[in-house]
Amino acid sequence: MKIIPAKTPDFVKTLFPNFIWNINTNTKELYLTFDDGPTLEITDWVLHTLKRYDAKATFFCIGNNIEKHPEIFQNILDNNHSIGNHTYNHLKGWKHKSKYYIKDALQTEAVIEMFQPNNSNKLFRPPYGKFKNKQSKRLLELGYKIILWDVLSYDWDMSVSEETCFNNVISATKKGSIIVFHDSLKASRNLKYVLPKVLEYYTEKGFEFKAIKET
Repeated sequence: MKIIPAKTPDFVKTLFPNFIWNINTNTKELYLTFDDGPTLEITDWVLHTLKRYDAKATFFCIGNNIEKHPEIFQNILDNNHSIGNHTYNHLKGWKHKSKYYIKDALQTEAVIEMFQPNNSNKLFRPPYGKFKNKQSKRLLELGYKIILWDVLSYDWDMSVSEETCFNNVISATKKGSIIVFHDSLKASRNLKYVLPKVLEYYTEKGFEFKAIKET
């Protein structure tokens, strides 16, 4: 059941101005993001689908999954997509002490550094979009850009049909939108239906799909 709207309300963005909700641009560009991978079968399917449309994206990876599937993580890098930190154990920040939460995030940073030494494009997305103010403040101090979103596809929600998932995206997306998908088994039914349709729909409208880079 949807509680958070597919389109992030503007007043929410104003409450948290230090977070990046969308990319300010007047050009036809969109920012696809994929949370929770790398995942067997699903992530490589996403990479193949993106390549068909010459699309770039940003993958917010769980450190534990990177260690389980290093070859898939390397495929993401080899295809010139951006990487973000999604904690090591997919933690909900509200439920954990800040010291432990930051340690968990830094554990993922250490894993990423093994593949991308001296990575300057430090992006972070909190699992569930939930963390404490103290946690976000510390991450900003550590040089992270905190990337949230202005469009939620709800691909992970099995009560949401494929067509509704697609409509969630096209009804809320505008120039510079950051759109959330998940390269996870749970989301795979909706994702495999929606992602090709979104890529085709916006490509026909003259949009480019870009990765989030250091700003």
